[in-house]
Amino acid sequence: MHGPDETAGFARRLARILRPGDTVLLDGPIGAGKTHLARALIRARLGETGERDIPSPTFTLVQTYDAGDTEIWHADLYRLSDPGEVAELGLDLAFDTAICLVEWPDRLGAETPAMALHLTLEPSGETLRLITARAPKPWAARLEPLLSDYAE
Repeated sequence: MHGPDETAGFARRLARILRPGDTVLLDGPIGAGKTHLARALIRARLGETGERDIPSPTFTLVQTYDAGDTEIWHADLYRLSDPGEVAELGLDLAFDTAICLVEWPDRLGAETPAMALHLTLEPSGETLRLITARAPKPWAARLEPLLSDYAE
């Protein structure tokens, strides 16, 4: 179980291993810490000189950031009613070229990238959360050092 500071630390470490074309699917109920994790990851990729205001994409659906070597797309799909709307957002194209962080990934339907990293955040009490990772085999070597630090 990890609090907000540990979740942000996990996000910063994850930010270092992500590269263009990577998609991270953030699943969990409202208040589980999905946006907190995404913001910490984005700040880490932007560095000290990057934007400090990282708004939630709840109403805009997608926020994009120029992280120098790649774009970062942060999507909150809670308000999508049909997976066909993913193409209208341009997210389907971003999956190939950007680092994509997707909250409420169940809204993607068949548009879910097969090689995505799935992170499930489960709240426990007021501030603690359990983060569970699930990923296709190619992620194993990249994730091993990161996850070994957080294994209980």
